[in-house]
Amino acid sequence: MPHTSRRRHLARALACALTVGALAVVEHSSASPAVADTSQFRGVNWARLGDNFHGGPLVLHGLSASDSYQTVVAKANAVYSGFEGNLGANTVRLPINTYTVGTSWWNAYTGAIDAATAKGFKVVLSYWDDGVAARDGRIVNQGAFDTMWNTVLARYGANSLVHFEPMNEPGGHSAGEWANVVSNWISSRPSIPRNRIFVSGAGLNTDIKSMCADRRLDGTFLSLHHYTFFSGAKTYDQWVTYLRNAIGSCADRTVVDEFGAPMDTGLNYHDAGSTDNFVRYFRATTTVLRELRIGSVYWPGLGGKIRAGQSDDWYAMQKLHGTGTNLTLSTPSASGRERLRYGWGLDGDAPTPTSLLRNVGTQRCLDIPGGTTANLQVQVGTCANSVGQQWTLTAGGQITALDGQKCLDAYSSGTTNGTVVGTWACNGGDNQRWTVGADGTVRSVHSGLCLDVNTTTSKVQLWACWGGDNQRWQIQNADAHH
Repeated sequence: MPHTSRRRHLARALACALTVGALAVVEHSSASPAVADTSQFRGVNWARLGDNFHGGPLVLHGLSASDSYQTVVAKANAVYSGFEGNLGANTVRLPINTYTVGTSWWNAYTGAIDAATAKGFKVVLSYWDDGVAARDGRIVNQGAFDTMWNTVLARYGANSLVHFEPMNEPGGHSAGEWANVVSNWISSRPSIPRNRIFVSGAGLNTDIKSMCADRRLDGTFLSLHHYTFFSGAKTYDQWVTYLRNAIGSCADRTVVDEFGAPMDTGLNYHDAGSTDNFVRYFRATTTVLRELRIGSVYWPGLGGKIRAGQSDDWYAMQKLHGTGTNLTLSTPSASGRERLRYGWGLDGDAPTPTSLLRNVGTQRCLDIPGGTTANLQVQVGTCANSVGQQWTLTAGGQITALDGQKCLDAYSSGTTNGTVVGTWACNGGDNQRWTVGADGTVRSVHSGLCLDVNTTTSKVQLWACWGGDNQRWQIQNADAHH
């Protein structure tokens, strides 16, 4: 996100964007996709709470400055499982600065990088202005800048999953100055393959065309930042045109490694006719990303600026829960999640259909009593297509309810007969993943036990699979149920 010294200007721009009205436009497909494809990057930013422009060590949201390397690895594994299971991400962008690299915190912080690559995630390491190597988007201490990067490259230069973005938002340099800086960075490090380097657009990562045209930078990726407050309100079609123009003929090298919109205000990103500027922007952005097969890294997956009146960034795609290493993530906006996945080429545009899960033995439906969002054991009840009976079977094996707010969960990751099955915030764990068999069984991926109805209490539990009708389920389209 933009530097604090620019926040006042951006706040004014954002206020304008929120107050400008425009006519609703029903979207349509634009031109045919280009031959471009950077879609191997399906990512989110994991940030420090309070933003990454910071004159101190970068302690990411969920980590503690006192954490050991092993603790960071354990926490990072939980976070990445959430990113992968809830969103389908395979990439994380992490910040670095001179207060972090080569310090005692670096010894622990590398656990976040190592945990990602061990999971097969791609990692983008980006330097954020810290007032030492760079100030107000301009490099002021080349020696500190080079020392930091040389330390990073000594450890990760040979790791093909790690990518390097020399500087996030180099807004203090002119386009020509920045091209010279990054060209020198590349030429002085010839062992680093160019396809592992992200060259930021000039300014606030907004001008990639000049970088694209500079032959000295051939073979690198180009990173673009794209927000509503950079340019004000637009119709859906205008947002499509604006982003396509920003990309120009450089789609085959472009990764949009920051873009985002509010995820905790109830906006419906499925609404093609919305007059809300954020909805139009986010729909248009993900349309262009999908059509041009451009990879992207959402801001933020976790962490980021703290909005007044709340404890985290209102753009955050995931919310953090738990303490210590027992961390889980939940998704505040099901439509935002689905639209992000649409941009990644993973899902269709329409809301995922909901289903009733009718138990064969009792002829009653899997039910959240009262349709409450509280965590509690599920049961079977008279089939009524109520909100607590509408379930979504995701491509990742989760069974979600209440517009994606809750997942069907084997409590405490139980592996014994009688394990309670109930609702819980989705976190990507194997105890929230299920396989539906041709025989009608629904089995826990974690334990292999079957979803079972206690016919005396109507409560749902896990039990060893034995073929009884109380362990067989019929999936029916909820929309078609009468």
